[in-house]
Amino acid sequence: MRTAITYFLGASIALAACQGDVLVSEGASFQIDTIETPPGLTAEVAALDFLADGRLVAAFMRGEVMIYEPDTKEWRVFATGLHEPLGLKVINDREMLVMQLPELTRIKDTDGDGKADMYETVYDGFGMTGNYHEFTYGPVEDSDGNLYFALNSSSAGGGISAELRGDTLMDGKSREGKPMFSIVPYRGWVMKMKKNGEILPFASGFRSPNGLGFDAKGRLFVTDNQGDWVGSSPLHYVQEGKFYGHPASLVWTKGWNRGNPFELNADTLNAMREKPAVIFPHNVIANSPTQPVQIRHNKMLKPFEGQFIVGEMNQERLVRIMLEDVNGVVQGAVTPFIDGQGLRKGNNRLVFAPDGSLWVGQSDHGWLGDRGIQRISFTGKTPFDVADIHLLKNGFEMYFTQPIDLGDSINIAKAIRVRRYNYLYHQKYGSPEVNLKQMSVHEWKISNRGKRLQIDLGEMEKDYLYEITLDSVFNKQRTDTLLNKLVVYTVKETL
Repeated sequence: MRTAITYFLGASIALAACQGDVLVSEGASFQIDTIETPPGLTAEVAALDFLADGRLVAAFMRGEVMIYEPDTKEWRVFATGLHEPLGLKVINDREMLVMQLPELTRIKDTDGDGKADMYETVYDGFGMTGNYHEFTYGPVEDSDGNLYFALNSSSAGGGISAELRGDTLMDGKSREGKPMFSIVPYRGWVMKMKKNGEILPFASGFRSPNGLGFDAKGRLFVTDNQGDWVGSSPLHYVQEGKFYGHPASLVWTKGWNRGNPFELNADTLNAMREKPAVIFPHNVIANSPTQPVQIRHNKMLKPFEGQFIVGEMNQERLVRIMLEDVNGVVQGAVTPFIDGQGLRKGNNRLVFAPDGSLWVGQSDHGWLGDRGIQRISFTGKTPFDVADIHLLKNGFEMYFTQPIDLGDSINIAKAIRVRRYNYLYHQKYGSPEVNLKQMSVHEWKISNRGKRLQIDLGEMEKDYLYEITLDSVFNKQRTDTLLNKLVVYTVKETL
């Protein structure tokens, strides 16, 4: 049986159900349905996409690619025998690209019987050592038809086989043998495949980039996961030729002549790297962020148009990203989007359906998580939440989806709490919060008929996270407090 959980905004509205049916009140903002998967299937979801007719295509870590018909709730097998297919791109109802662990593969149904009978290697020119951590992610496509995929760095927690694929550069591994490494090409890189099939190493410095996505402006964003040289998990705006922090992959940079990059000091590497557009504070927002998907032309999510939703493996949570350009630098904030309320852990893959619903695939393939697929259907009921945030010279302005209760505005100053901190860039696994400071709110102002809050924190500093908590803030009708009270803004550039 498919189960359904509906999240109601407002403490006065309760969930009612009878024999598996859910009564949906007009106060509901979204409903979460758990999709039943076929008996015997190990439902570790590795990739999701949609056919133009609204059928879901799902790839699973054990190698199946299956198609689900939402109306009939029927599954059928399209392909089998794939190796950890962590990415999928539908070409049409008879052809797909699958990013397996060892290669990018074209699978095609040539005779029209509904099953793939052609498996064609598109590209397998990257290196492999047999290390368990050499996952491969993508592909995603830009507006010109170029494809992008990402190669995990190898883990010091796993071995390498006697036979390697690709050239070998042992300078891609620390002499101590502890951190992630890149001794074959192009571990730790984002790669570009041009329409003509030419492969270009695009950007370096990644540890475990388990999520790629484009925004409407054609900018590529990639998530990475906390670990050595990654103090807390980031979202990067990825540009060609830039280095994003993990040293191992530098050895595969064209013309590299600086020896083992692990022997460069942290200050030198820090000056070379491009810093994250957004940092996900560890144990606060997200510990293992996954795929970013952008909200585009979704009439049910109008207040959040253009923002990213990102999966999180370790918690029953999806998060929302609010970006802006400040002096030509892309930066912004993160806030919870859906927190619990029937959502499971292991939110590995996300995709919007043609009808605007959000489908989430979950996995626990050696990680913390769950298994299966859930569908989030939005009702169009606008939650009371932070719609957007912008940096000011001395603080921030926050926009809300509904007006604040102005009658309670005298207590706003007490409701605002701000902490500032950052993370160390070093070889150790992760980082604690450092340089922590409790910030004072010098002034605050509510305007735009109660929908804009400006807070003055005094002088702002680069390379800090500003964690803003808003407690006991009610909407105008006093029916709801803020759905998500926490927003964390990563300041790369000040005004």
